[in-house]
Amino acid sequence: MKLTIEFGGGLELLCDSVKIHKVNVELKNGEKKLTMKDLLAWVGSNLIKERPEMFMKGDSVRPGVLVLVNDCDWELSGQLDTTLEDEDVVVFISTLHGG
Repeated sequence: MKLTIEFGGGLELLCDSVKIHKVNVELKNGEKKLTMKDLLAWVGSNLIKERPEMFMKGDSVRPGVLVLVNDCDWELSGQLDTTLEDEDVVVFISTLHGG
């Protein structure tokens, strides 16, 4: 499944300072759909290069990380259960900033 994954608000620093990633995520054997829970596990294994604890907490993102799927807050579409489709755009933005 072809997706665009974007990081902002400092999260790109966890991915070698690359903000936009065009990726192809393979479905697990027998799976017919890709959920946000599956994608987060994939991102943690394939894109996050350092300090994964700054991005993930358990199976989900840390508090303070805004998640948008096609410009819609994932809280409106089911969060971890949100089903993704080919060519979707998923954006992760940290809303917490040091100073």
